[in-house]
Amino acid sequence: MKKLPIGIQTFEKLIEEGYAYVDKTRFVFGLRHGGYYFLSRPRRFGKSLLLSTLKSAFEGRRDLFQGLYLYDNWDWEQAHPVVHISFGSGVVRSVQELQTTFDEILYDHAQQYHIEYAKKSLKGRFSELIMKLESVFKQKVVVLIDEYDKPILDSIHKPELAIEIREELKNYYSVLKDCDPYLRLVFITGVSKFSKVSLFSGLNNLEDITLSPEYSALCGYTQQELETVFADYLEGIDLEEVRTWYNGYNWLGEKVYNPFDILLFLKQKTFSNYWFESATPTFLLKLLEARKYPVPELNSLRVGETLLGSFDVDRIEVENLLFQTGYLTIAGQETLGGMRRYTLCYPNQEVRQSLADYVLSYFTTTPVVQQNNAFALYETLERNDFDRLHELFHAFFASIPYDWYHKQQAAGYEAYYVSIVYCYFAATGIDVRPEVHTNKGRIDLVVYFKDRIYLIEFKVLEQCGPGKALEQIKEKGYAERFAGQEVYLVGVEFSSAERNITQFVWERKEKVLSVKF
Repeated sequence: MKKLPIGIQTFEKLIEEGYAYVDKTRFVFGLRHGGYYFLSRPRRFGKSLLLSTLKSAFEGRRDLFQGLYLYDNWDWEQAHPVVHISFGSGVVRSVQELQTTFDEILYDHAQQYHIEYAKKSLKGRFSELIMKLESVFKQKVVVLIDEYDKPILDSIHKPELAIEIREELKNYYSVLKDCDPYLRLVFITGVSKFSKVSLFSGLNNLEDITLSPEYSALCGYTQQELETVFADYLEGIDLEEVRTWYNGYNWLGEKVYNPFDILLFLKQKTFSNYWFESATPTFLLKLLEARKYPVPELNSLRVGETLLGSFDVDRIEVENLLFQTGYLTIAGQETLGGMRRYTLCYPNQEVRQSLADYVLSYFTTTPVVQQNNAFALYETLERNDFDRLHELFHAFFASIPYDWYHKQQAAGYEAYYVSIVYCYFAATGIDVRPEVHTNKGRIDLVVYFKDRIYLIEFKVLEQCGPGKALEQIKEKGYAERFAGQEVYLVGVEFSSAERNITQFVWERKEKVLSVKF
């Protein structure tokens, strides 16, 4: 069998050309009895490839599965008609565009199956298509819906339009309930998880497998799959570094890699933000800005089951959106009484570093200044140069547009300043951890760089008075947790009036060095 070509390929092309594969057909075998399923996964995770696999299996195309688990574990005598709907291509800018798109999808199916519609409405023709296919083929119909939510997400920044599009889609999806006697399998995929009431009202038998441990590796590559299927491409590559950069996505089962990342990495042999660069999270950043959300808190969040569940156009929570779009993943779960709580974190270095860099580019003046500051920060830590570090902290905030300060309330200055400094460290790939707990309190930022540790505390001068930042680190004995290591204490104080640093003080052991304006 030939080696896998590096690039995104369709299921048929991989098999027809005899290439190696990551065999996910055991999961398809688990769906052989049919039913109604919903799966949410971030973009570029192979959802479309999954539906293509399901389509080929239920159509009885055994020749495509040679060498796969399903080849000898499927009833190939029964071929089912398949209605395959995808809203993934293009951008829907209006209800009219959505109607045109769906009309073309129905037209294509009519041409494929030689069906003539008698009904005029889109909803009516969708229903007619399902019933006629069942009648002609004498087999129940399989309905596969890919990117079911994309028309809504295309207009998520325009709530009124998004709601109109949602209602139009709801009209189409309502057909599934009435057509139940004619359906064998319904499988719906998308990035987000809109509430069942808002889009699938009445479809009570729709099983959400998004957080099912059984299906956690349905999309994405496990560590074992990476090391076995792609073994020939991994010679001389540090697998632990690959894991750090790209592994970590978790839906209460085994952690997986994003296939898009892995295929491009194996082609380029360079660590880069391949997945992150494939889309820009502008709407997400605007939401973070509007909610004044402290970016460092994204490093480790605790949320309830309800918050992690479905959402709607008029009820979007930052944490929910970050999880469903893949910028955060599940790090753990716990049960408290009758409640379930999840811990969320960045899945890997690519997302942590790239999101921080994107936040900086959104909040600062020019990309050149931002990049120069980031490079200088790394070089400064290598030299352990505190005079230069103080200059850089001052430069960080000098690069922020003047009008940004007017958007911040005085009470939010400290969290805002911490966010900017955190993003600079994270954007360089440096190990920075916010809100680190000790037995006497929480440290704003802890930076781990080679064999050194920096404990950084931030204060707003108008709220606390001068000298309080370093004083708090010492009074609460934050360094005691890191006994025996090379630790530096850094106190940074800002003035909301001057909009920059007024005091930068650092200390190693008992020797204090201070720089004041």
